[in-house]
Amino acid sequence: MALVELLMPKLGESVTEATILEWLKKEGDMIAEEDSVLRIATDKVDSDVPSPYSGLLTKILFQVDAVVSILTPIALIETEPNAATTGGSTDNRSQVVETVAQPQKQLLQATIEQPKPSTANRFYSPLVLNIAREEGIDMNELEGIEGTGSEGRVSKKDILAYVEQRKNAPVSIKQTVKEQVADEQVAPIAQPQIQIQTVSATPAVISPTTIKPPTIALQEGDEVVQMDRMRRMIAEHMVMSKHVSPHVTSFIEVDVTNMVLWRNKIKDGFKKREGENITFTPVFVEAVAKALKKFPYVNASIDGTNVILRKNINIGMATATNTGNLIVSVIKNADYKNLMGLTKEINDLANRGRIGKLKPDETQNGTFTLTNVGSVGSMMGTPIINQPQVAILATGIIKKKPVVLETAAGDVIAIRHMMFMSLSYDHRIVDGAIGGRFLKEVADLLEAFDINREV
Repeated sequence: MALVELLMPKLGESVTEATILEWLKKEGDMIAEEDSVLRIATDKVDSDVPSPYSGLLTKILFQVDAVVSILTPIALIETEPNAATTGGSTDNRSQVVETVAQPQKQLLQATIEQPKPSTANRFYSPLVLNIAREEGIDMNELEGIEGTGSEGRVSKKDILAYVEQRKNAPVSIKQTVKEQVADEQVAPIAQPQIQIQTVSATPAVISPTTIKPPTIALQEGDEVVQMDRMRRMIAEHMVMSKHVSPHVTSFIEVDVTNMVLWRNKIKDGFKKREGENITFTPVFVEAVAKALKKFPYVNASIDGTNVILRKNINIGMATATNTGNLIVSVIKNADYKNLMGLTKEINDLANRGRIGKLKPDETQNGTFTLTNVGSVGSMMGTPIINQPQVAILATGIIKKKPVVLETAAGDVIAIRHMMFMSLSYDHRIVDGAIGGRFLKEVADLLEAFDINREV
């Protein structure tokens, strides 16, 4: 027999940990390859984790509600002697543990500069380490924080509570600025003057965690409803995005008459032939993929002062779930797929997204996001960028309008199918000229859609 480790899967570049919702198998159960072993949750998706091995589930390493970093062992499985494994035999398990521990060690060194040796030997999630770095908390101070997590680990809640306590030692921002100016020997700038009474004890930059929401006074008849877990994660992700990226939104109105007439002509035959509906979404995705090839800075991410131009065009598609939340599935390499392939994949992802049956891989590595606010009757929207992307496109409701058309015989007024599109983009690397030209490129492609196209 060989003992192998089931690892928390990689869940996308912006996801470093997941919460265990439910163990679908228990210790002592036999597991077939690809059997779902547990259900996990991130801010993007709830998903089952399949086993890459068949064998006996001998040990569960984390319980329900535990927050576990990616690539961390979460269970032990005893396999057949000749099974292909990553963990190897029991004698080789130390090598596997070392392989997993190495990236965590490197991440720790990269997250907190020049960390002092830990005496507590306590594990810290990347999220906790990032908060510590932002708040100027070194390793010695971090080890002094009391943890309420599994085995005394410091959770996000613990470190945010500690940060809040540190604010009880106010420091005048005037004095802080004077000290910084004296140290750097730079003349202070007279304007603009910002009057802030107190800040955190280590305020080189005011962190988003120091911003306090208003106190809410309950009134007679008010009902307090607790956010569910996914809504809390979405809220945190949206607030983070607005703090990270300076958002700018551009708008354009598009004549999609050809696209509408084409779909009206072929939808019944397509439904009869393929057994499913054809929507406008594949056409939008196709146009966006073509435009992204011409505007690589819209298909990018920002890492500090570095711009990462993405090679792949992976378009995220926002879908409303049956619980009222939103989930973004990803069409990988959308620029290499024809309209039929896009239609099949989009329908499949949307259907499984609504019922929470997407796999982790189907929600990760997106490079651009598309959301259809018109599906709920909205004319237009100002969507929030899905980090670490730099742009998101919203399509509005399609409505008939009287429009002035230029013809060889002169201007005429005609009834056309019109739609607004809006592009929110990160103004750090996408300025109004690039954003506007990209939006116009998508609009031109939609307006030039071939009404006689076959699918």
